[in-house]
Amino acid sequence: MTTDLRPELISPPTRRDWIAILAAILGAFMAILDIQIVNASLKEIQGALSATLEEGSWISSSYLVAEVVVIPLAAWLTVVMSPRRFAVSISGLFVVASLLCSMAWSLESMVVFRVLQGLAGGALIPFAFTLVLTRLPLETRPKGMALFAITATFAPSIGPAMGGWLTEHFGWEYIFYINLIPGALMISGLLYGLDKQPPRWELLRQGDYAGILTMLIGLGCLLVLLEEGYREDWFESVTMRVLALIAFVSLVTFVILQLSRDNHLVNLRLLSERNFLLGSLANIGLGVGLFGTIFILPLYLAQVQAYTPLQIGQVIMWMGLPQLLVIPLVPLLMRHLDARWICACGFTLFATASFLSGRLNLDFAGDQLLAIQIIRAMGQPMILVPLSILATALIPPSQAGSASTLYNILRNIGGALGIALLATLLDSRSSVYYEQLRVHIHPGNPELGERLAILQSQLGSEQAALQALQNQVLQQAQILAYNDAFHFIGGMLAFSVVCILITKALPRS
Repeated sequence: MTTDLRPELISPPTRRDWIAILAAILGAFMAILDIQIVNASLKEIQGALSATLEEGSWISSSYLVAEVVVIPLAAWLTVVMSPRRFAVSISGLFVVASLLCSMAWSLESMVVFRVLQGLAGGALIPFAFTLVLTRLPLETRPKGMALFAITATFAPSIGPAMGGWLTEHFGWEYIFYINLIPGALMISGLLYGLDKQPPRWELLRQGDYAGILTMLIGLGCLLVLLEEGYREDWFESVTMRVLALIAFVSLVTFVILQLSRDNHLVNLRLLSERNFLLGSLANIGLGVGLFGTIFILPLYLAQVQAYTPLQIGQVIMWMGLPQLLVIPLVPLLMRHLDARWICACGFTLFATASFLSGRLNLDFAGDQLLAIQIIRAMGQPMILVPLSILATALIPPSQAGSASTLYNILRNIGGALGIALLATLLDSRSSVYYEQLRVHIHPGNPELGERLAILQSQLGSEQAALQALQNQVLQQAQILAYNDAFHFIGGMLAFSVVCILITKALPRS
């Protein structure tokens, strides 16, 4: 079967269309915000629930796994239930799950409630993206994509600061309470903006249940592998090897099923369209950049510079605030400039900021990162809007659900894979650099004797001086490893630049 990839005509959006789109985008914003806002307060939540550090990681992991797994189901469920009924249902579930999270009495209850919250939040993200594709014609779509871009970049940027501030001044429960008012606005906007349509329950009998099952098992095992593999020493663990095998077999089966039947859950044939394929590959690099930066930068500030969660949030915030000024300008630029050049420029700025971050030293902290954060903030809006348009402009609205699914899930998988690779890289490179630096610590080194004498006079004993020196060597090894991690992110973003430059130019409207 060949897929018609010519874009279909869409009538100009009405006021109700815009209200529905804004309500859905608000939902996507809250869904992404809830990832980072919880991470900033994880230590306090773990303490309240009497959970260990390793157990507490499931508070974040359970949400992420549920969020990614539900994305491919969102398009199908939207058709079965009708857009209005589906959107209002998942919005209500998100609000209720948020309230339940604030009332959690144990780790087990919190993980269950976070799974529910992730299922609802994960469905809100592709739904908002699909509304932009189906309700806005190509000439208006950059405005909608600009609004959607705020969810992907601004929400993660303000999440740590907001989470740290709420936890410090009110308590960790308030990071869930803040979803209630936006949730009510979201539901009201969806009820007003979307037309009532009858559900198509008969489609449940025609569902691609084999595809659903293999997708759920495959993605679930893959994400747990990526989230927990580092802690379990990857394939040294029998559990990780089993998860990898199940994920591989399930996902290969899923791909075969989707390509061998017309009644598919996700139309993988969309990847045969050049711009969608290249845009999706660039999107994977973007996922590594977005998620990876949010992962290693707070880790560096906490581990090396001893920053508090609130201080970390204030540094990360500068990655988001300038975007509010830049994002409205991007649709205007796209009227006069080729979207490929805008997107490539954005990726270049983002990559440059990552390479500049790879010059860390003991004196390199929040103040020195300010200019770099602003460069990142300038680049990211120039990526998200043009990249979304480049990837989806030639996709017909009838395929918007599949396009939204593939586009969003590939960015999330890119982010999860990036975090897993970065965590492993930090650990392995720290060990390598530590061994390299230890070579210079020997009795015949005159600089070593001078350094030990200074430390001993400061600390009062030779044993304390030796321990302090060992800590300094370890710290320096960690800094060098962080530099490598930022260089890796820069390399992935450079790969995305290449993908964008070889896409086809879009027809001028």
